[in-house]
Amino acid sequence: MGSDQFILGEYSRTLDDRFRLSIPTQITDVVAPDGDDLILVKERPGCLSLWNGPQWQGKLDAGVNLVHAKIAAGKLENRIADVQLLGRLLSTRQRNVTLAGKGRLLIPEGFREFLGVEAGGEVLIVGAAVCVEIWKPEAWLSNLEEKMPEFRSLLDQLSG
Repeated sequence: MGSDQFILGEYSRTLDDRFRLSIPTQITDVVAPDGDDLILVKERPGCLSLWNGPQWQGKLDAGVNLVHAKIAAGKLENRIADVQLLGRLLSTRQRNVTLAGKGRLLIPEGFREFLGVEAGGEVLIVGAAVCVEIWKPEAWLSNLEEKMPEFRSLLDQLSG
């Protein structure tokens, strides 16, 4: 995925009886332009994110390598509980996924509960510039109500 192309848009979808949903083509063309593997990530309760696999893995590897270097240098000796917490979260936070025909994504077990939407329930697919987010509608509305007033200052800050 090129850094010059933002993933944007908001789409309503329904989870089928097997917890699958169709990701719009205009989004899959950006997040997986060459049929790349994808990574599904637990972001916050009621929200999953879908990343281009190689892009996500590169960022994750860079962060983990930095932690390894700090451990080797003895800089995290007093923070072993934090390192363990990081390991536990890494163990459960993400899963490799692929899109089936027609851009269908299966939401895996463990991720379904985190998303909090039952089979047959509605979800919102939201372009988040660098990834795709899958939201429980109530969580999305709450997030918008909290964050929308910050839009102008955020745009000014990032573009200034």
